[in-house]
Amino acid sequence: MKSTATREFSGRNFSEEEISLIIETIKMYPKLSRKELASTVCEFLGWLTPNGKPKVIQCTDYLSLLEQEGLIKLPEKSTKGGVRQRQYGLRNTHSEFDKSEIAVCETVNLERVRPGRELKRWREYVNTYHVLGDPHVYGSQLRYMIRSKGRDLGCLLFSASSWALEPRESWIGWTPEEKKSRLHLIINNSRFLILPWVRVKNLASRALSMAARRLQKDWLEYYCYAPVLLETFVDAQYKGTSYKAANWIYLGETKGRGRNDRDKEYALTQKSIYVLPLQKDFRAVLKGEKPFKAVNPDDE
Repeated sequence: MKSTATREFSGRNFSEEEISLIIETIKMYPKLSRKELASTVCEFLGWLTPNGKPKVIQCTDYLSLLEQEGLIKLPEKSTKGGVRQRQYGLRNTHSEFDKSEIAVCETVNLERVRPGRELKRWREYVNTYHVLGDPHVYGSQLRYMIRSKGRDLGCLLFSASSWALEPRESWIGWTPEEKKSRLHLIINNSRFLILPWVRVKNLASRALSMAARRLQKDWLEYYCYAPVLLETFVDAQYKGTSYKAANWIYLGETKGRGRNDRDKEYALTQKSIYVLPLQKDFRAVLKGEKPFKAVNPDDE
């Protein structure tokens, strides 16, 4: 009898034998932590990044999905790290962050967030003031701080797009093969935060427009190719006013379930889908009719 487990996850297809191996591995090593189990599974399956490192984060999420489907039982999650990080962020917010109300800004600019102190500050803001906190994102990603004369106004994160989104696929009109080969040319605005003490008119739409104007250049510099379409999700209880003001296009609603929940068993909040083309011929590029901008390694 074949397993009913989800076969495709994070761009990888799992065979029946591989799923059986995962189940047996969990049974064989009951005392390992979730991270240790994920690392072991990655080693057994050869689930590695291009530089040879195990894809522990992706594997941990897939193991959680298999647990939801009743195929495995994982050890309890360790929450100490997350609690400590959130408490640390709140403590620093009160002692370091300038929380005086900001109502007028002569100039606004976006600054790419670098590893180290800048990234730590960005994460503290998002963990403290964004309802969803700092996400675990895979693959290519860029973070920005919205600033005015050295004062922090908000945060932006752009990362990999969703694997499956029916309104988007229908709107683009591409085939499954075209999507598989060029999905990386769509990136998701996965976090957007204006700090709660900032009251600057039209700031959100201005920041979104500024990001759209520079993302292709920044992405090309960091990842050697330029995306052609942005997407985002807005909780259905909100109107998406800032995205509309920045000329994003409303496509419809999500189905109210996780992106890997194929049997529609796990209900989530419905979200509105918005997209923004970054160049006029984006659809032809996504369908493979025109080439996308990329850096040839031989030219560097």
